[in-house]
Amino acid sequence: MTDAVLSPPAAGQADRNAAIAARLKRRRAQERRFRWYGRAAILVALSFLAILLGRIGLQGYSTFVDYRITVPVYVDPARVDRADITGANYDQLIAEAVLARLGERDDEFGRTSGKLRELLSNDLGFQVLDIVRADPAKIGQTVSVTGPVGADAGLYFKGQIDRAAPESDRKLDDQQLAWLDRLKADGLISSGFNTSFFTKSDSTEPEQAGVLGAVVGSFLMLIVTAGLAVPIGMLAAVYLEEFAPKNRWTDLIEVNINNLAAVPSIVYGLLGLAVFINWLAVPRSSPLVGGLVLALMSLPTVIIATRAALKAVPPSIREAALAVGASRTQTVFHHVLPLAMPGVMTGAILSLAHALGETAPLLMIGMVSFVPGVPGGFTESATVLPVQIFIWENASERAFHERTAAAILVLLVFMILMNLAAILLRRRFERRW
Repeated sequence: MTDAVLSPPAAGQADRNAAIAARLKRRRAQERRFRWYGRAAILVALSFLAILLGRIGLQGYSTFVDYRITVPVYVDPARVDRADITGANYDQLIAEAVLARLGERDDEFGRTSGKLRELLSNDLGFQVLDIVRADPAKIGQTVSVTGPVGADAGLYFKGQIDRAAPESDRKLDDQQLAWLDRLKADGLISSGFNTSFFTKSDSTEPEQAGVLGAVVGSFLMLIVTAGLAVPIGMLAAVYLEEFAPKNRWTDLIEVNINNLAAVPSIVYGLLGLAVFINWLAVPRSSPLVGGLVLALMSLPTVIIATRAALKAVPPSIREAALAVGASRTQTVFHHVLPLAMPGVMTGAILSLAHALGETAPLLMIGMVSFVPGVPGGFTESATVLPVQIFIWENASERAFHERTAAAILVLLVFMILMNLAAILLRRRFERRW
């Protein structure tokens, strides 16, 4: 057999092959560029996220370090009247006790003790008052109290007040800084983890301010939100997806639900102000009214997520249940809804996490007020974490700004935990068809 002789390409074929090769080369180059663009976009997003979290962390980590002073105080019977225990100036007694440890005396106008009181928290005076009130026999004795130093003194120990700066540019003068150095060298001032940030509520004194009241207020508000938005939204979605006839009215309802999900949150705040406070007289600045407003805002998200989860269940499940004699209601609630529940709960948790971070609607219903205590019920005045962050960021005291960043970290931890719960729930119970 003779070898076959390859015929030369037809005229113009070589040019067409070259054009095809060029187009393939450009296509591959475009695909490579697209992959690089995607990687660059992810890198930019991660960079901005790292910058944001790094900035918050650098500003807020110092809040978790607490500087405390231990002072032995002589409860002078000449200045503390047993008949009127609350009438004594305990802050002055503490200032004079610290001056005595420093080997100094107050001047006749009290200016020296006044400067020293700026370095101490008034929590120390309240501690002495509580000790004397609990046991009046302590009058005439020496008691030891431990409490936080003043906000500016804490900033100095944390390196946020530069000693090398001109005295006129600092809130603490040279004498006050020298006192702080001597007190720390003598062992009267110690540092440790700031547990009071998690065990105390808001205060006008930065060193005494904490997030406990805001955390409890957020928890109570989310209970109201979840108790209303989840069951109502789930049942509405089940009806629209499984029972409602498909006509122009249901189409109109679906369009409006999708539109409500895009309404700015402050509009819900105005609605809550007009309906719940002005009309229904629900207590202002309470977890109840906050939960009602956020429930309205969360309803569209819950309905949309629930309908998407129901649509993901294969029609064969419904057909099999109906084929063995189950009613329409039994089919939905015994078979379809349990299979869709992971998606339903995921959507509910994500909507609650979104509600947890809302601020604008809560400002409209008066939750911006100063609340120093922990709310004891759904109708008592309360604040929540986002509003607490807003209040502290607008405070004039510099020490409140580091607490703002620390409160943001606490809020982020709660939101991350809620999102993590949604992810774990979906992975644990999700079924792929």
